[in-house]
Amino acid sequence: MAHTVLIVDDAAFMRMMIKDILLKNGFEVVGEAQDGQQAVDKYEELKPDLVTMDITMPEKDGIAALKEIKQINPNATVIMCSAMGQQTMVIDAIQAGAKDFVVKPFQADRVIEAITKALD
Repeated sequence: MAHTVLIVDDAAFMRMMIKDILLKNGFEVVGEAQDGQQAVDKYEELKPDLVTMDITMPEKDGIAALKEIKQINPNATVIMCSAMGQQTMVIDAIQAGAKDFVVKPFQADRVIEAITKALD
């Protein structure tokens, strides 16, 4: 059975790019969210195997959403996605429980490597 993934990013084209990479590699995308609050709500509803989470978003950022998801499920698998130059946020995310992070712009092989490693 394919692993299920929730994609969280405020930019629709970024969600589309990640979705494309995942589908081509045999993952099932069960949902998408465009801000941190939606991410938390959809995580509770869909219970995906993995979440790809943008850091910088309106309403609630990725790190706040990550912390809430970890309260819902301490074993949640979350990979953060960030643009260059957000190293301090990446460190915060890892300390908050993220399994890995991928830097934008995405390279498909790096995304799959991070996800595969996180799910092992």
